[in-house]
Amino acid sequence: MKALLLTSADGPQSPRLSDVDVPEPNAGEVRVKIAASALNHRELWITHGQYPGMRLPCTLGCDGAGVVDSVGPAVSGVKVGDEVALYPGLNWGANPNLPAADFGLLGMPGPGTVAEYICVPAENAISKPASLSFEEAAATGLGGLTAWRGLVTKARLNPGERVLITGIGGGVATFALLFAVALGATVFVTSGSAETLERARALGAAGGFNYKDPDWRKLVPKATGGIDVVFDGAPAGSYANYVRTLNAGARVVLYGSTGGPQLTLNAPELFLKNIAILGTNVGNLVEYRSMLDYVETHGLRPAIDRRFLLADATAALQYLADEHQFGKVTIVP
Repeated sequence: MKALLLTSADGPQSPRLSDVDVPEPNAGEVRVKIAASALNHRELWITHGQYPGMRLPCTLGCDGAGVVDSVGPAVSGVKVGDEVALYPGLNWGANPNLPAADFGLLGMPGPGTVAEYICVPAENAISKPASLSFEEAAATGLGGLTAWRGLVTKARLNPGERVLITGIGGGVATFALLFAVALGATVFVTSGSAETLERARALGAAGGFNYKDPDWRKLVPKATGGIDVVFDGAPAGSYANYVRTLNAGARVVLYGSTGGPQLTLNAPELFLKNIAILGTNVGNLVEYRSMLDYVETHGLRPAIDRRFLLADATAALQYLADEHQFGKVTIVP
């Protein structure tokens, strides 16, 4: 079969579409014929060797959807012919609040989805929402789950609250916008592109700020009237611009460190207003199922930027690195 294989971490140009053996499911596993996969910036970090516990060679991709075509021993609840979306995590563990020490994802250290077939634990193969195409289901994986956990589990977002989402256009941030609007929040976003801000408004954002404007922090208080929840994947460059606009009891959810790992905190600004800083990453299987149910019930659809054929998977990765602006990059056979 064909798979996007990384043998050396020399950047996004280094993976190659290669011939590898078709996997066979072990006990407790199913094999899925991939109908669509989707890329995340995580794949770019892996190609640069910037991922914990790098193991090469590996097939890239943690987001996928398809049809079960083989079932291993000791599998129940999943059968050949089932249309499924793939939970991207492996070995979350028993504690719903945080993953176990050996938690990992598909596409590193697990098998990858940018391939014709993949074998996964049967519990990872979740019935695909009928409202979503295979491509849309694949695009709703890691990004949707991360946004859902951050806003629902961590921030406990309430209807009527005001939310600031930084870096709109990225997959996780775009899902956060969709979810926050559906949950009844008033949503504001940041971006370095006026076009991207307009696209966010079309998806329900009440307003936006261009973070390239050195005075954008001065605009936030008047435009928002105060922020209750922040969803931030790049706090090193943004935290100082919104911290004084946070309402009492606000929750700041950090899900990434784009732009650098360090940020300066002023303790009185936090404790005097009872502000919580919450870290989150990925999500557990229960949250993934809940997220898919919510997507189907509310008729939500991911924003898809561009579709590539599997034969052009390397070009898709390069596009994500160089040209991507808004939504998900997907790959189909």
